[in-house]
Amino acid sequence: MPRPVSPIRREWVDPAVCSLEYRLKIIGRLPFFRHLPSQEIEKINRLFEDRDIAAEQGIYYEGDPAENLYLVAMGKVKLMRHTSSGRDVLLDILRGGEYFGNLTAISGRGYMETAIAQTDGCVLQISSQNFEKILQHHPDVMMKVLKAVGQRLEEFQEVIKQLSVYTVDQRIAAALIRLVEKVGEERSTGTLIQVPFSRQDLAGMTGTTIETVSRVMSRFAADGLIRTGRKWVAVKDLEHLREIAKEAALN
Repeated sequence: MPRPVSPIRREWVDPAVCSLEYRLKIIGRLPFFRHLPSQEIEKINRLFEDRDIAAEQGIYYEGDPAENLYLVAMGKVKLMRHTSSGRDVLLDILRGGEYFGNLTAISGRGYMETAIAQTDGCVLQISSQNFEKILQHHPDVMMKVLKAVGQRLEEFQEVIKQLSVYTVDQRIAAALIRLVEKVGEERSTGTLIQVPFSRQDLAGMTGTTIETVSRVMSRFAADGLIRTGRKWVAVKDLEHLREIAKEAALN
């Protein structure tokens, strides 16, 4: 019997993805640079460096000095945090155009999470020294960065808060909804979460065990809410999942 083929697209890192045109587009869309004219974005682009990453490669670790701010050019990056209970929580999976990391010059602290490549890809990075050059010419960028970083921190805190409030079913439903909204791709059989992720990843996102995730996912599949395979999930009944997650918000 032939081995089942995963419906997840295998991402190929094309060197052209970091072409000047693409770099200017994704840098110019960052929330703290969006207000700047195109000629300033061109100058800022010269301060960013390319960095190829391989799947499962660590980019930085929680507590390391915050020396660079990063931007996903291609591929996926997962952000994780080690909680006081000794558990590793998967906070988010980032795709092309999203930023991550921090700068000690701005926050006064080290990285608050760990960043690991989810897939092969490439990122753009800018050092604290080069970012300070931007601030010298555009001091208004500082407030926009602080606002963006603050919003990201609030989102992370909300995810961690859910771990103590939501039931396991609600946490898994909410995690699947977040992934669908971010990397969902419509197919005839449902919405495919277009990123390879394992039961271990989902356990990390929901603060539970692989065994519990497998049990809940099997029940969701039996109820016709999802289809699953090795490192992939397609959501068939998103509204039912929303109802399950909504119960937590009402309690």
